[in-house]
Amino acid sequence: MDLPDIDVSRETILLLKKFEALVQKWNPAINLVAKNELKSLWERHIRDSAQIFQYSTHDPKHWLDIGSGGGFPGIVMAIMAQQHAKSTQFTFIESDQRKSAFLRNASRELGLNVNVRAERIETVHPIHADVITARALKSIDTLIPLMKRHILPDGIAILPKGKSWAAEVQQAKQNWRFEVEDHRSITDADARILVIKEIASD
Repeated sequence: MDLPDIDVSRETILLLKKFEALVQKWNPAINLVAKNELKSLWERHIRDSAQIFQYSTHDPKHWLDIGSGGGFPGIVMAIMAQQHAKSTQFTFIESDQRKSAFLRNASRELGLNVNVRAERIETVHPIHADVITARALKSIDTLIPLMKRHILPDGIAILPKGKSWAAEVQQAKQNWRFEVEDHRSITDADARILVIKEIASD
């Protein structure tokens, strides 16, 4: 297993493989990913998440991951930051207590700079993040008001989206003003990595 099309060091690959082993170990008890996805965990979740990092701002100070679940992309981003942006502080918001326990354990075992909060994003005081990620969580239109509360004025949101991405953007633009860049996913030709910035009410 490798990431030939993503800029990663050997040490980063080793940390990602260690994380993969942790997911395999915890999954029977917590169901971090669907059971039938365990065999394709590297491609479907780790590689798919790892591609996101290249679209972040240079050396971000505070990175917020919403609905962190099994650590995709949050833990993968924190591992990538060990190589590219070591001073970045990560905050994960995950309301499920068991998944939060996994995220804390994984962050500790991997030596990552992560603060896990077992809360709902709606109740969290503003984080003032310069990068926000959310994967497979909610529609863009639903995510934007949640992100707007926590993002710095010059911050960006990076959202991996499936084949309905264009319809989601169109729907969100009926209620919000924002700039969006779309980048083709390396794991799914129909999917996009969306970079959203300059969010404002319409």
